Amino acid sequence: MLFKLGSMLMTPAAKLGLLALAIVFPFLTSNEYQVYVMASAFVWAIAVYGLNIITGFCGQLNLAHGGFFAIGAYTLGLLTADAGWSFWPAFVAALLMTAVLGFFVGIVSLRLKEHYFAIFTLCVGFIIYLLIDKWDGLTHGPIGVRDIAEPYGFGLVDFTETTPFYYLVLAFLVFAIWFMGRLSRSLLGRTFLAIRNGDELAQSLGINLMRNKVLAFVLSTTYAGLAGALYAGMVRFIGPEEANIVHTFDMITYLLVGGIGTLTGPLLGTVGIVWITQSLQFLEEYRMIIFGPLLVLLVIFFPRGVTGSFLTWMHRKGQGRASESQGADSEAITTLNREAENNA
Repeated sequence: MLFKLGSMLMTPAAKLGLLALAIVFPFLTSNEYQVYVMASAFVWAIAVYGLNIITGFCGQLNLAHGGFFAIGAYTLGLLTADAGWSFWPAFVAALLMTAVLGFFVGIVSLRLKEHYFAIFTLCVGFIIYLLIDKWDGLTHGPIGVRDIAEPYGFGLVDFTETTPFYYLVLAFLVFAIWFMGRLSRSLLGRTFLAIRNGDELAQSLGINLMRNKVLAFVLSTTYAGLAGALYAGMVRFIGPEEANIVHTFDMITYLLVGGIGTLTGPLLGTVGIVWITQSLQFLEEYRMIIFGPLLVLLVIFFPRGVTGSFLTWMHRKGQGRASESQGADSEAITTLNREAENNA
């Protein structure tokens, strides 16, 4: 229901308005750092949309999502810094790497259900972190990967500048949201939703659980790899902290605050929280003390997230109006019947 309501909320005019605002944002601020922060928020939003596929669509909590983000970043970083690849071939390789690893991890992990799946993926995420941190010969260990190649614009655009890179990330974000919208309205998306409502229900409808769950997992990890590769090209230095499990919980927070299982929630939740945390930087160590209670209040008063709660309220309001209309119609029919009887 939330997917349907979210599609109704995102009218063509609303979509064009948000896109226009994003396009003119660099011209609305003279601070280049703010453009960088927004580009960073867009990168994380792409990863959160990937998490929304496996968690929001299929109802499987993947706690290794941040690890696949790091795999995408490290694949691009190592291929460009160590192997001498240019950005775009390494970018494609990063997507393929996360898709292939997502396939094999999904085949093993998705045989488990509910919290067992979450615990297994938590272990996978921790293993990814340990491999990146300890495998000095491949990942450079704690030193990290430096001098990562930036995207090249074929002589037309210089992506070493913040604003051009912002528009590059925006283009990928628009594609990610467009694909998510198409997926939510497709037969495959409805299949994922049936799986979320229960394995027994999905099987009774003739749905192949493993095939569809693995496909959702692969799509999710590919989104994470895409975001990780863009992140590596933006910062041009990555370290083991990129695979820290904290990043996974950050993305889960973005998804929950924005609205899990909605089309606009991942974007609103990610951009909103990133800007709040950046705004509270002047408080230094105290900012998390303030930010923590704010998240608790959001979870209490908006259990479906900001977008999800708003859509639920709209749905209930619409049902209330429909009930009032039906009640008025019934009363009018009763009155007419009585008048007819009296005249008779």
